[in-house]
Amino acid sequence: MKISKIILYNEPSVPEINIKRTEKFLLETFEVETQIRENIFKKLDKKTYEKIASTKIFNLKKPFQKYIPAIEDILIESRNKDMSNKEEMTLYDGIELNKIITELIPKQESTQDTLNIIFTNKLTCTFNENDFRYHARSWVGSNPTIISTTGMIEGPAKPKQYYMDLMTSFSKESIEEVKKKYKGEFLEYKDIRLAEIIEGYLLQAIFYYETGDAFCDNNQCRLFNAHWQKDLFNTQIENKKMCGKHENILTKMKNNIS
Repeated sequence: MKISKIILYNEPSVPEINIKRTEKFLLETFEVETQIRENIFKKLDKKTYEKIASTKIFNLKKPFQKYIPAIEDILIESRNKDMSNKEEMTLYDGIELNKIITELIPKQESTQDTLNIIFTNKLTCTFNENDFRYHARSWVGSNPTIISTTGMIEGPAKPKQYYMDLMTSFSKESIEEVKKKYKGEFLEYKDIRLAEIIEGYLLQAIFYYETGDAFCDNNQCRLFNAHWQKDLFNTQIENKKMCGKHENILTKMKNNIS
């Protein structure tokens, strides 16, 4: 492996990450030194918070347009609160946010053999030029890599019937009934299953950094790019294995075999 060290930047507003368990998983899987750091967005200067706020997305159907943040936007970033439960969720351009995070990492740790992984509750998105719209992403980048817990929840689609039922529910009470009906079939905020789901996304991010290929076509492999919540549960909780091809790649990576 070209990686000899992994640094995890925690997101304290999402304790379901279970950062100690995550550290243990990486150590056992890749056998590399792993360190835990505090939230990377904590105690930054006003200018940096302004830069972060400027990456917000307001038009889902247009490529990134830099936003000039108001004072209130900067204050919200500096408080770094959990914004995931707001009715109008804030979206960030993941590529632009990644550029800012790169500037925050110490130069001595911005090396090829040190992989920096940043957990955040910010909803990271990237613009897809195939359908000309932004899409929520669970992770963005190479080094550093941003892993969005909100992206895991909002990115992969819920059951089709769930959306159909919502379309015929016009009151707050009926919407809550629909949510109860499908409870357990998709990730929710404060969901204890996040810790297991995160492991799969960590595998994808690390394989991408090491090999340039993040995903697997085998829908039983943990590296499968799940577009539906049911596939996410299948690969990361029910099956919870890599396919033979990627197990072999992992062995070669650990043994430094080309």
